[in-house]
Amino acid sequence: MTVSSPPKDIQESPEAGFGKRPLGKRLIEANTFWIGLVLLALVIMFSVIAPDSFPTLFTFQTLFIESSVLLILSVGMTFVIITSGIDLSVGSVLILAGMVAGKVMEALSGGDASKAGWGVILVGLVVAVVTGTIWGVINGVLVAVAKIPALIVTLGTMGAALATAYLLNGGSDLRTVPAELTKTLGYGTSFGVVPNLVIVAVVITVIGAWLLRTTKFGRYTFAVGSNAEGARRAGIGVTAHLLKVYTLTGFLAGIAGFLSLAYYNSTTISGHTTDNLNAIAAVVMGGTSLFGGVGTILGTVIGVFIPAVLRKGFNIIHVQDFWQMFIVSWVLVAAVWFDQRRRRRRNSR
Repeated sequence: MTVSSPPKDIQESPEAGFGKRPLGKRLIEANTFWIGLVLLALVIMFSVIAPDSFPTLFTFQTLFIESSVLLILSVGMTFVIITSGIDLSVGSVLILAGMVAGKVMEALSGGDASKAGWGVILVGLVVAVVTGTIWGVINGVLVAVAKIPALIVTLGTMGAALATAYLLNGGSDLRTVPAELTKTLGYGTSFGVVPNLVIVAVVITVIGAWLLRTTKFGRYTFAVGSNAEGARRAGIGVTAHLLKVYTLTGFLAGIAGFLSLAYYNSTTISGHTTDNLNAIAAVVMGGTSLFGGVGTILGTVIGVFIPAVLRKGFNIIHVQDFWQMFIVSWVLVAAVWFDQRRRRRRNSR
């Protein structure tokens, strides 16, 4: 069967007509423009409030490092949500991938991986990625082939992955991580100032943006999310594509798990239990529609950094944690409400 163009209703999305409009109007109507302004306003606000503490190289280095793992998870989540799906398991898969990689590196080092070399570290990386990918395949099979709702599937695999991680190390964190890994990837820098962890996250994000916006894989992702039945009639293998999307998300969760291990020098199980919700929040705040068919990686990047900047700024000006949670939560709700209102107004024209 010859693959034809996506159905007419997919082609005629609001973004499809951007090329015929003036640049200024296209910019103002872009999904990422307004949330980008919000991020810029927050940076300016905290720079004015704390001019000696916030706009510093150290602050931005730590801000980017602390956001890198979540950014990688959010890139994968963007693909899933654009297909009108969801993946609640990414945080637990991150933990499991880090745990399995750590246990393998321990086993190859005689029980203490702290002095392991790059041969053992590379094996650990492969194990983490394979673990995440396998879990992604499991999610994809259950969602795409077995036709079980993604919410139910990933809620179940979230618990299963977390429980497996606990079982592997007797319910506690793994704390023997190769010092060379922590020194080079966790805290190392390139060009004098750029953290290596950030470089990895940026490379993955750029590849994700390229994959989504310029390749057949990306076009199929939008098509499936816009109208799955229409995409199927156009010759797109919807089942196979959904399997690939969930596999990609698991793959990225595996990478994120290894990076987390490098940075925190531990599996830090309790620190990642809400990563799934944080990734979903970042993607939605960045303008990706929970109903599918709409989204950008650039928007997701901005969505990751809005709450990150808020938390960093609040910590610097000594706002208590419970107020931070309150304010960040309502900023998320307000951003999504504003974006949905703007979409409805634009689509009604």
